[in-house]
Amino acid sequence: MADIVLDTNVVVAGLRAGGGRSREVLRRAIDGRDVPLFGTTLWLEYEAVLSRQDMDTGTTRAEREAVLAALAAAGRWVHIFYRWRPNLPDEADNHLVELAMAGTASYIVTWNVRDVGGGDLHVPNVHVRTPRTYLEAVS
Repeated sequence: MADIVLDTNVVVAGLRAGGGRSREVLRRAIDGRDVPLFGTTLWLEYEAVLSRQDMDTGTTRAEREAVLAALAAAGRWVHIFYRWRPNLPDEADNHLVELAMAGTASYIVTWNVRDVGGGDLHVPNVHVRTPRTYLEAVS
């Protein structure tokens, strides 16, 4: 069992028809095989993206809300008291690294490995992986 930070792009991809490896990562989190970590910024991002009217996942808003509720029940809320500012290429992704550090996550699972793993701050115990490479690492 690993403590993980799930980027919003993995949650959205897991909800799409076919879902693939992203869906398997979601299942692992909801089933309790992994512990998803949440902070205010990430949770608000999940809610904002998944509540969009034009969300093209093949799911209803109620189904997306049920997935969020299941993630919330399986996960752990982390309070971030210190901002590390890892200086990622996309400033909006900094909160993922800060959350992983504050919650002592082993992995950040994202489809944007290049940007999330490309900051000035190197965190040796936090591994940034795609859903495929994450599943390979934990199997």
